[in-house]
Amino acid sequence: MPTKKRTPARRPQKTKRPAAPRRKRGFSWKRLLFKLSLASLLFYAIVAAVYYSLALRYNLSELHHLPERTVVYDASNKILGRFSGENRIVIPFDDVPDSFVKALLAREDSRFYQHLGVDPIGIARAAARNLLMGGIRQGGSTITQQLARNSFPLGGRNIHRKLLEAALSFRIETEITKEEILESYINRIYFGSGTYGLEAASQTYFDKPASKLTLAESALLAAIIRSPTRTSPFNNPSAALRQRNLVLERMQELDWISQEQCDSARKQPLKLSKKPRIDTSDNWAMDIVRRELETILERIGYDESGLCIYSTIDPALQSETEHAISAQLARIESLPNFPHPPRSRALQNGDSDYLQAAALALDHRNGAILAVAGGRDYDTSNFNRTLFGFRQAGSVVKPFVMAQAFAKGLSPSDPVSDAPLAPNEIPAKYGRYSPENSDDRYGETRPASDALLHSRNTMTVRIGLSAGISSLLEILRRSGICPNPPEFPSVFLGSFETTLRDLTSAMTAFPNSGNQVHPFAIRKITDSTGRLLYQSKQIRTPLLAPKPSKQVTEILEDVMVRGTAASSQRLGLRGRAAGKTGTTNEFHDAWFVGFSGNLTMGVWAGFDQPKTIYNGGGGAQIALPIWVDVVSSPSAKKYR
Repeated sequence: MPTKKRTPARRPQKTKRPAAPRRKRGFSWKRLLFKLSLASLLFYAIVAAVYYSLALRYNLSELHHLPERTVVYDASNKILGRFSGENRIVIPFDDVPDSFVKALLAREDSRFYQHLGVDPIGIARAAARNLLMGGIRQGGSTITQQLARNSFPLGGRNIHRKLLEAALSFRIETEITKEEILESYINRIYFGSGTYGLEAASQTYFDKPASKLTLAESALLAAIIRSPTRTSPFNNPSAALRQRNLVLERMQELDWISQEQCDSARKQPLKLSKKPRIDTSDNWAMDIVRRELETILERIGYDESGLCIYSTIDPALQSETEHAISAQLARIESLPNFPHPPRSRALQNGDSDYLQAAALALDHRNGAILAVAGGRDYDTSNFNRTLFGFRQAGSVVKPFVMAQAFAKGLSPSDPVSDAPLAPNEIPAKYGRYSPENSDDRYGETRPASDALLHSRNTMTVRIGLSAGISSLLEILRRSGICPNPPEFPSVFLGSFETTLRDLTSAMTAFPNSGNQVHPFAIRKITDSTGRLLYQSKQIRTPLLAPKPSKQVTEILEDVMVRGTAASSQRLGLRGRAAGKTGTTNEFHDAWFVGFSGNLTMGVWAGFDQPKTIYNGGGGAQIALPIWVDVVSSPSAKKYR
């Protein structure tokens, strides 16, 4: 029987349920806070990126470029002075004592080695302390932040400055080491009393290098950083001691020193050096060094910061020179026939025109300036008369007249008339000229050497005319005595203006067999690392022939014994010397320029506004005693 094919049963269809209505999500604080957190993080990231990009504009190498005061050393390589500017001596971190590093961190930033430029814990602690104390008593800035704002112009006290400071601090921490940060900070900060950096502060307050600071001294220097004026140990020693002790206690709390060390350091008395003058460049020696330095730096292309200047100044001779001027001019002012108010009374009356003097001492072997005084007192008048006091030369020029005449064949023993000049003796092109002798006396024929020995004007003019006026003019130009001398017979008697520096320089030709040396005050210049930047060149210029210069020298030696400077013997002159007095018309200027041993020195005295010093007050009476005092002093012995 055939089977019946079964049709498969149909599965029942599932009925499609209607979709449930979408439930609206309710308000969620968690979700809101999450979104706000994301937005805040994004905002802070953008702000951080912006300020870090601003921080990238600063050159971090500037952290290590610290302006130092240029130091000037004397001829013995001892400090003569420092030029104005920031009194700073940069030292490497290795020379900073561990006691100061600990004191500094205890005072300013105890978590320095744990943070990356900004210390949130320190900020929170400072905020809590300020809240409790009811005011801003403690800052939250790290050492790195202080370094950033002290090193770069970040703007005023506002939120922009703080954000930029934080970004720059982070960059500093990521690009240089902690020790480099500390080194820059320690060398940069202000310690009061005009000192910057630890080394200058240590020498100023304790007269010792920083490497030799004790624990108590280190704590004191760290203590005054926050308020260097108010807590200066010079101005407020009790406040400085209180702050020092707070630093010591903080160091003990941090277990950086023991209780015994803390107690011992707290008991240490305050032993300070003598309070220094901030500016040590206010004297004639520093003045002439600075003027020469400006010319050198312009030539070699360096600025003045942090240099070591090795000068030629002999400090003992410098002191003798200034003292001799002061003593001699005070003596002149006390003379009964001195017609002007003395310096003390002139200053009381507001008058700056009182009797002045200037002096310049050279080592004529090389031209080194050993001592200089541009005036009577630098404090009341710093006009440098040695360099810029253009005055009539007078009789000091006569040795050069004689040298030219001897070069032309004149002998010191040749006869020359001392009578008044006749009209026909002066070339007609010069018109009428009739020089007079200073003593109004006229004699008969004398040896030519007497023109120099006794400073006879009529004889000198005759000798000069016989040698030729053009030959003297050439000497005056080449020596630098006078670049544009007058072409007139009065030039033989010094009727032109010159400076003490130029006359003294020219006079070195006589002890040097006719070779003039040119003055210089700077031997060499180095940077703070010792790299040589400049070395002086000793310049010798042939000026006179050797034989005439020797003949003139012999006469100038005789001048000191029986000529116009014979009074030098009773003034106490020691040893052989040679020189020439000079007095201009109506006793307006008193000169003496001479040499002894290896020392050539020139002296001028007079008023800034030319006037008669006093009748009879010439070079022998006023300038010569100053010269003798200096040249015969114990300080000059090494040059004799």
